[in-house]
Amino acid sequence: MSLPPFRSTRSAAPATSSPRHGLARVLSKRGTCSRSQAEQWIRAGRVSVDGRIVRDPYHPTLIDQHRIVVDGHAVESVESVYVAFNKPRGLVVSAADEQGRDTVYTALAAAGLPWVGPVGRLDKASEGLLLLSNDTTWAAGITAPSAHLDKTYHVQVAGLPDAAVLAAMQTGINDAGDLLKARRATLLRVGEKNAWLEVVLDEGRNRHIRRLLAALGFDVLRLIRVAIGPLTLGELAKGQWRRLSADEVNALDTRSR
Repeated sequence: MSLPPFRSTRSAAPATSSPRHGLARVLSKRGTCSRSQAEQWIRAGRVSVDGRIVRDPYHPTLIDQHRIVVDGHAVESVESVYVAFNKPRGLVVSAADEQGRDTVYTALAAAGLPWVGPVGRLDKASEGLLLLSNDTTWAAGITAPSAHLDKTYHVQVAGLPDAAVLAAMQTGINDAGDLLKARRATLLRVGEKNAWLEVVLDEGRNRHIRRLLAALGFDVLRLIRVAIGPLTLGELAKGQWRRLSADEVNALDTRSR
């Protein structure tokens, strides 16, 4: 799949107003790599600023004025990329995995994209809508707890939850000091031995839905994220990706609220 050009509707700030950030953050903001990867490069002496090797990841740097070079190659700001990916079950949301498991980047390897980082997480056993971008400010706004952006999941459970269980999911339970609850939980369909629920979260903790349902006596058989805010998974096939439109990018931009 080729990558069509993207035209952002947001205007860039004048260069003279550019704030100073730590060098690792500037590399990340330029869409070069993740901040953790940048920190490794800097500490290894691979990065220079205005001709001088810098080994401090927090070295004050102007995001769009200083000349930054990595391994002899100048780092310029790259085009902002916003991607929706239908994550299959079994892929790890990580750039690399110590156990050698396949990651989402394995599936995206042939896409010809620049570096993009995951916007939030889905655990290995979970499926569905995953956003990736090199616009770290946009991504941070989506994942910030204060954003309270709805994430919608379709969840298959072993057993037949009743109205009391759904109410308990919305009231919430305390698990290891975390208050786990759903903004909304509804029954989609029921079989003989299992059921599908639609669960909406406006905040997310590690394995939030799985832990919540386990505390109420239900094992999760499948967990599929079908929407983030107004953006739905739609007809995007499993393992496939697409570029977000400008309207979709702006609809998810929490700074415009």
